Amino acid sequence: MKKVYFSNILAFLFLFSSVTFAQHEHSADTTATPTTETSTEAVEGKHEESHGEAKFEPGKLILEHIGDEHEWHFATIGHSHVSLPLPCIVFTKDGLKVFSSSKFKNEHHEAVSYEGLKLEHHHIVAEDGSAVYDFSITKNVASLLLSAVLLLTIFFSVAKGYKEREGKAPKGLQSLLEPIIIFVRDEIAKNNIGEKHYRRFTPYLLTLFFFIWINNLLGLLPGGANLTGNIAVTLVLAVIAFFVTNLNGRSTYWGHIFAMPGVPKWLLILLTPVEVIGLFMKPFSLMVRLFANISAGHIILLSLISLIFIFESIAISPIIVGFSIFMNLIELLVALLQAYIFTMLTSTYIGSAVEEHHH
Repeated sequence: MKKVYFSNILAFLFLFSSVTFAQHEHSADTTATPTTETSTEAVEGKHEESHGEAKFEPGKLILEHIGDEHEWHFATIGHSHVSLPLPCIVFTKDGLKVFSSSKFKNEHHEAVSYEGLKLEHHHIVAEDGSAVYDFSITKNVASLLLSAVLLLTIFFSVAKGYKEREGKAPKGLQSLLEPIIIFVRDEIAKNNIGEKHYRRFTPYLLTLFFFIWINNLLGLLPGGANLTGNIAVTLVLAVIAFFVTNLNGRSTYWGHIFAMPGVPKWLLILLTPVEVIGLFMKPFSLMVRLFANISAGHIILLSLISLIFIFESIAISPIIVGFSIFMNLIELLVALLQAYIFTMLTSTYIGSAVEEHHH
């Protein structure tokens, strides 16, 4: 059991840790002479900022939370930022560069350039417009590595419990996870794939279920990364499901797509393209469903909290806090539900591919 989970999770790590490939081409900067009106407005803007509070921007806050970045920001207390700088690994015309993302900020937490590089919309770009290939450990990648270590620790512990307590009642973490493992095996894998083939795909489905569930829960923690709300991650999950399904498809499965029994030949001209499109629409729906539901949950929670600062009223705070707590509880349910739905639909696609059809 250890080898099965270890190999599956390593496969996820290899595919998910595919780096952000960015090649930025910028046109030459043009310098404009500021007019008196512009200079006056700038001075007035600085004067207002120095004597008043910075304007709260809920949209910026939400986008920063659900997006990826080169540091792991946990909280802001007063003027102090609690964050963890992450390693930047970039390849430029000058060769490979490895440094901390803290180099892009000074002691006042203001954005600065470093060795001809700068952060622009959470992407590392060159100031001279040359190509930059970014292989950095971003917040989402760090969260992915953390969840992989967590999953390996959990299931090695469970496997050890089964080995040491063979023939005995489960205990501790083993007793907590055993009902879930049995549910995925019997109610999802066996029911949808069939008695003959379900054992082959149970390790994959268990890894898929727990990977999504654990990362959904980690994303709800304060300062957590929005990993399963990143469309690149859900895309890779969908691509894996696509290949697992179609590489195991039987001849009858492909026959129902390209030469449906009992269907007139002339009608196949219309139906076959529909079936082929359906092959790609299934993983596409998996990708969009998980991405949209998890991202929407984060956006709703942050929007509710932002209302307190928008209305600037203490009276509305208890109502917002009540709704936020309720939405957090809903999100806990959604975290489990989305893992179940993704695993359930994947198992049905696999079941249709390996099913033995009779005519």
